[in-house]
Amino acid sequence: MDRSSLFQLIQEQLDPENTGFIAVENFTSLVEHHELQLDPSKLDMLLALVQSNEDGQVCYQELIELMSSKRSSSFRRAIANGRRTLQREILLDETGLGLYKRFVRYVAYEILPCETDRRWYFHQNRLCPPPVFIAIVTIVQIIVFMCYGIMLNKWVLQTYQPDFMKSPLVYHPGHRAQVWRFFSYMFMHVGLEQLGFNALLQLMIGVPLEMVHGILRISLLYMAGVLAGSLTVSITDMRAPVVGGSGGVYALCSAHLANVVMNWAGMRCPYKLLRMILALVCMSSEVGRAVWLRFSPPLPSSGPQPSFMAHLSGAVVGISMGLLILRSYEESLQKQCSWWVIVFSFITFLLFAIFWNIFAYDLLGVQIPPPP
Repeated sequence: MDRSSLFQLIQEQLDPENTGFIAVENFTSLVEHHELQLDPSKLDMLLALVQSNEDGQVCYQELIELMSSKRSSSFRRAIANGRRTLQREILLDETGLGLYKRFVRYVAYEILPCETDRRWYFHQNRLCPPPVFIAIVTIVQIIVFMCYGIMLNKWVLQTYQPDFMKSPLVYHPGHRAQVWRFFSYMFMHVGLEQLGFNALLQLMIGVPLEMVHGILRISLLYMAGVLAGSLTVSITDMRAPVVGGSGGVYALCSAHLANVVMNWAGMRCPYKLLRMILALVCMSSEVGRAVWLRFSPPLPSSGPQPSFMAHLSGAVVGISMGLLILRSYEESLQKQCSWWVIVFSFITFLLFAIFWNIFAYDLLGVQIPPPP
């Protein structure tokens, strides 16, 4: 029986009056007499949803959302109330897994703080769609860096080369009317050290996050960090250019680290304290390096060096928008008031930045270095 036929059967036979609820005994009969093509964890959660209901009824909409691989907040509460029916082997105890399934289990314990969520993700995980966004961004960044490295014959401190700053991808305040530069700067990097740092964090943190939370949410978070980075620089460091994907990288990293801290007891990733300290030290060192290059350039330059404010604004995006995304695994963001507060705040910041870029430079008499 396919899914659409099953939904029609449920509505016609179990809820003919369209009340929105199904009696528990009727649903139990459906499970016993019809073959439901569901994985074991989903069937367990269906039964948990039934047995946790005190009124003897199952919400039809929650049932449909579950069978469509969606989970609402009310469903999560129902599962929490019926947790006693889900006592099976811990995911770490499962044996005989192939290489890919072992990797999926590793990702589940790296990202998710709840054993029920980890089992759900493990059993319903599919390779379609694959986590391609972070991989594609990283590959493009490497290709662009290699092209400019070969062209300039320089692999570190490329921003001191005039031809590098002439790239149509670099954000420069003199070219801020070219809107694509507010995004495209993420493909350019100061040197091999910045590219290596960003690519490593993107792949180590971004790919597992994309596997769990999906390409749409993680790409939204990454690009929001990138856009917030360039806009923040245009407001707070008005004479400086911007290069590097640090805005998006710091959005991902800060969101993940904040999620780990807020769910410390539930996280089962090994050596989490040591890894947390190491990540904070590396991120702080990268910010320190960017500050040093901005205010104490080691080589003579024709203009200001790239700003470090994109790092900080990306972290703010991660702690606000990113944390909410990571805490809403398999939940609808549109139904959460806090999500709309964050969206409204980001749109307000975006509109303010647009007006600032249009009027503030002339009103404040900012002396912009001539664009290359």
